[in-house]
Amino acid sequence: MKKMTGTALAVLALALGAPAFSSTLSTPAAVPLSQNVPDAVDAPYPGGTMRLDIDATDVTRGVYRVTQTIPVVPGKGKLTVLMPQWLPGNHSPRGPLAELVDLEFFADGQKLSWKRDPVEVFAFHVDVPQGAKEVVAKFIHTSPLQSAEGRITMTQEMLNLQWEKMSLYPAGHYVRQIKVVPSVMIPEGWTAAAALNGVQQQGNKLTWGETSYEVLVDSPIFAGKYFRKWDLGQNVTLNVVADKPEQLNAKPEQVELHRNLVTEARLAFGANHFDRYEFLLALTDRMGGIGLEHHRSSENQLEPGAFLEWDKYEFDRNLLPHEYAHSWSGKYRRPARLWTPDYRQPMQDDLLWTYEGQDQFWGTVLAARSGLQGKDQVLGMLASWAGNFATQPGRRWRSVEDTGHDPIFANRKPKPFASLARNEDYYTEGALIWLEIDQILREKTGGKRSIDDFAKAFFGMNDGDYGQLTFEVDEIITKLNALAPYDWAGFINTRINTPGQPAPLGGVEKGGYRLTWKEEPNPYDKARFADAKVLNLTYSIGIVVDKDGKVTSTQWDSPAFNAGLVSGAKVLAVNGNTYEADALKEAVTAAKTGGPLELLVQRGTRFQTISIDYKDGLRYPWLERAAPGKAPTGLDLLLMPKRPGAKRSK
Repeated sequence: MKKMTGTALAVLALALGAPAFSSTLSTPAAVPLSQNVPDAVDAPYPGGTMRLDIDATDVTRGVYRVTQTIPVVPGKGKLTVLMPQWLPGNHSPRGPLAELVDLEFFADGQKLSWKRDPVEVFAFHVDVPQGAKEVVAKFIHTSPLQSAEGRITMTQEMLNLQWEKMSLYPAGHYVRQIKVVPSVMIPEGWTAAAALNGVQQQGNKLTWGETSYEVLVDSPIFAGKYFRKWDLGQNVTLNVVADKPEQLNAKPEQVELHRNLVTEARLAFGANHFDRYEFLLALTDRMGGIGLEHHRSSENQLEPGAFLEWDKYEFDRNLLPHEYAHSWSGKYRRPARLWTPDYRQPMQDDLLWTYEGQDQFWGTVLAARSGLQGKDQVLGMLASWAGNFATQPGRRWRSVEDTGHDPIFANRKPKPFASLARNEDYYTEGALIWLEIDQILREKTGGKRSIDDFAKAFFGMNDGDYGQLTFEVDEIITKLNALAPYDWAGFINTRINTPGQPAPLGGVEKGGYRLTWKEEPNPYDKARFADAKVLNLTYSIGIVVDKDGKVTSTQWDSPAFNAGLVSGAKVLAVNGNTYEADALKEAVTAAKTGGPLELLVQRGTRFQTISIDYKDGLRYPWLERAAPGKAPTGLDLLLMPKRPGAKRSK
């Protein structure tokens, strides 16, 4: 027998002397979770109509002061109210509860006691005295003053009031069954716009007619010192606020393109699902950016020079078509489990490729058909998406369907290696899949049917109805089969539910184009890279570098990744010379013929010279025509305007 060491003897002694695990450790039992918040029922709130009064005049401190009056049911000793948690259009629980401060409740002038629910922290339980007819809540919503605190919603020139962030509602009822009369005080001389009906104005106080809490939440306000609006036809209005008055000087031909958008949407979908529609657009770099859909309006932000530097910002003019198309895709036709009766019930995001992906597709198509974006920009955008998925390593393990859950658990935070993790790819990969659906319809019917026929069958009913008509994926399959018999169920299961698929290029290729690679960015990428002030080398060495030389992302398994260059590092020098973007591009190009590619990098307090083994030069994705001849291809036909007499892009 081998002699044991002192360490081995000590280990043996501990093992022999140790008592049984279960007899020495405390073993508590779980305290059952209690549900103190009632589930919503489809019955009117019996207390009556709420009043919601907001003072939004303090633009210096950026606060909204709220007084909300909630009628109560006689004899009820407790009132449970909720702040919205699962926000429509966010697909996730993003209610900004931390910005609700200084909360107090009163009845007949008496201050009431309240307690936050320990399980559902968006719920407040209020003790109501006998005989009280209403409870008055007073609180403040603090808009962030700097982007590090969240999205800024109030500046000294404009505001974006979102009712769900500064109101409460009684628990236990569908929100469409809760009535409310809202009012807002805005700064003197400002003008406001919202898709609420029955507005009356006295001085700087605006009061709207009684509506449901559901419609209220779906009807935000833009207001500003500098305001202008245009009638786009079909009861659609473009309302614009700006940082400076001269930024509102849109040319007639620019406004006309927005009228084209309204016309093309009606032609595509076959019905309008609103009584009126308000585009709410902020031209600003002071208030936070936004693009958020509503049924009868949309919240949008573009750069201050969107009208004045029209050509510079063509790449960004997909925003309004995208949000407008949401009135049909996502708001009226909504996946059954993405619709919820209140803002407490969790949303299930499993069909976001039909909500956001289909909308991304239609926003792109309508941007092209209206002329808000030229064909070269649209093809560049499609190429950018296709190039991403042609090189994305995360596709091997994660399906498009699964990316639909990203809003809930990732909440759009930056990821260390997004190319492997994947982000909310249901938007753009979903759009490319809908492009393939269009091209299959054209192919199977000899050009007699297209996605426009599907749109009319899927969206084109009940003109004027701005409720919600929910659906399951089976309806999509049934309506597609009615247009062109095909294994649509198998197609969707493969493209959407199955990871490890080839890049989604079927629509591009059936549409008469192919993905190619060139040494210069396509027009869309060139414009957006310039606007963001970045050097994008994702498809060559595998990094994106900001204007200061900081690496903001690294492609998984790229040459830069394999050399140890990661996000957060700062490039100080290229081949021994001070870093400049052009110098790095030149070095990548020269490496094709044997030139060095050495970077001096700082990461924290450490300096390191990194050699990157790469010989293929600069690479950027493009779409180029592959079909022979000059006749319009399937993709060309898809992007052509439907308005009689409209000019067609070459």
